[in-house]
Amino acid sequence: MKYLSMAAAVLGLTAGSAFAGSVQRAADGSQVLFEEGKNYLEFSVTRVDADISGVGAGPFAGAVSGDIAKAYVSYSLAYKLDVTDRLTFALVADDPIGADIAYPALPYPFAASTAEITSTAYTAYLKYKMSDRFHVYGGVRGTTVDGNVSLPAGGYALNVSPDIGFGYVLGAAYTVDEIRLKVALTYESKTEHDFVDNAGVPFTVEIPQAVTLHARSAVSPKMLVFSSIRWQEWSEFQVAPNDFLANPINVSGLPIAFGPGDYTTYELGLARRVTDKLAVLGSVAYEPETNNLVGNLEGRDGFISYGLGVRYSTPTYDITAGIRYVDLGPATTTSIGSTFAGNDALAFGLKLGYRF
Repeated sequence: MKYLSMAAAVLGLTAGSAFAGSVQRAADGSQVLFEEGKNYLEFSVTRVDADISGVGAGPFAGAVSGDIAKAYVSYSLAYKLDVTDRLTFALVADDPIGADIAYPALPYPFAASTAEITSTAYTAYLKYKMSDRFHVYGGVRGTTVDGNVSLPAGGYALNVSPDIGFGYVLGAAYTVDEIRLKVALTYESKTEHDFVDNAGVPFTVEIPQAVTLHARSAVSPKMLVFSSIRWQEWSEFQVAPNDFLANPINVSGLPIAFGPGDYTTYELGLARRVTDKLAVLGSVAYEPETNNLVGNLEGRDGFISYGLGVRYSTPTYDITAGIRYVDLGPATTTSIGSTFAGNDALAFGLKLGYRF
């Protein structure tokens, strides 16, 4: 069981975080605090290739948008150090949010429109082991966000410079090593980012607060069940520059991008050790649809996904790989009410861990 409990981590590379909520790309990274070894270094990379297309309504009825989602690659890097038998430090770098949308140059109301959001977050954690079973942890986070949007049909474009916002993380966990049981609850505060529009008027973009519950337990000497529930307040997310809200091209009067509601993402999986070094696992992740209108630069609402992974472990290093198929939920966009349905995505993940 020593390394089986860590095998479940692979599906985090390709699970709900790739499509959870509005523009989320990375979820709670605090669980690296529980990795084994005095020093632990981890690198992961995920590639997501989605096919998202829709059909116009109103005066553009029947017009096809083409695939609006560009493939992207996401990275994370983490280091954990057991300072003492009770105190653990970790530093995690990842990209918590992102968007890369491009409408093809077709007869469609948003033809050749593009939108991009990039981010980088650095989180420093400390965990204190209060007893053999109870742990508390927390951290501080700095997140840099920037982006750009271009709407050629309306003659509107905006490019904002990177802005850094600060937040914090708090959590607690209960563990029983004999059965590989761990239940951990993590709270992540919001971060706010201040930008200005083309007229110099300030506006704020919020990466919303989140709560994540992790759970795992052995069900046999060779088998482990794991799960997570993550809630994030995406109803507080919007990109709303004043010059866009007041622009005649914005007939809906809505922001460039926004979260149609709060999202809760569920995952359930099973890992099985095949040999002392090899483990295989599978999981299902689900995010209910909000059934609200989504932004014209999004085209999806909720999902269900299925993942498979394999992990090769030794006392010194781990190599983990996973693949996930994502069935994206249908959505209706604002403005002309285009409908997006029958869309999906494939995600591939690779994680390397090293203990020293």
